[in-house]
Amino acid sequence: CDKEMKETNEKKADKTERIEKATTKIEQAVAKSAKLKEQVAALQAELAALTKSQAEMDKMRAEQKESFVAEKAELEKGLEGLKLALQVLREYYATDASHGQAKGSASGIIALIEVCESDFSKSLAEIKAAEEAAVAEYEEMTKTNEIEKVSKEQDVKYRVKESKELDKTVAELTADRSGEQ
Repeated sequence: CDKEMKETNEKKADKTERIEKATTKIEQAVAKSAKLKEQVAALQAELAALTKSQAEMDKMRAEQKESFVAEKAELEKGLEGLKLALQVLREYYATDASHGQAKGSASGIIALIEVCESDFSKSLAEIKAAEEAAVAEYEEMTKTNEIEKVSKEQDVKYRVKESKELDKTVAELTADRSGEQ
């Protein structure tokens, strides 16, 4: 009877040990799965913020481009008008000798228009340079965002996959543990 009791106690202790090991594995897998799910939720929130940020950048870039196109057209139109005015004044004062007395004031007017032409040309060059810089910055940020988006999407994909595998493992371990009891 003692021998049977000893065997029964050993079997019971062995079974209890296996159940405890299974329970420990289940708890570890559940905790790891929960952590992965939290990480997935955080990554998805970051992806949503990134998408929103990119949409705002796209909108702002479109507004900047629209402003540039309008400003550039105005400056080019003004520059063309100044060139035409200079051409007309030079021809007028060069062909008509009766304007000899007005020669000094004519050169002053022409010089003033040339300064305006120079200012318009400088402004046009500045806005073109600013536009090129804005385009380069936008493209760089967009590329960076795209790389970050792909990276985070892959992280989400793999963490979801691992979490599902852990949930499956938990189900199997729980079934095994139930079989032991």
